[in-house]
Amino acid sequence: MPVSKTCSFCGEKIIPGKGKMFVRKDGTILYFCSSKCEKNMLKLKRKPENLEWTQKSE
Repeated sequence: MPVSKTCSFCGEKIIPGKGKMFVRKDGTILYFCSSKCEKNMLKLKRKPENLEWTQKSE
């Protein structure tokens, strides 16, 4: 049975077979549900707490 992951940026569940896994040089593994979440975290360096559309904004 495939295990569902949660997005490292917005906190939504990722369906098995979808999304993207990013591994940093230090070995940290990040999971993203969409390119929107990936770009906001890696390229734009935004914090999910400051955005209203993320579940981690609480």
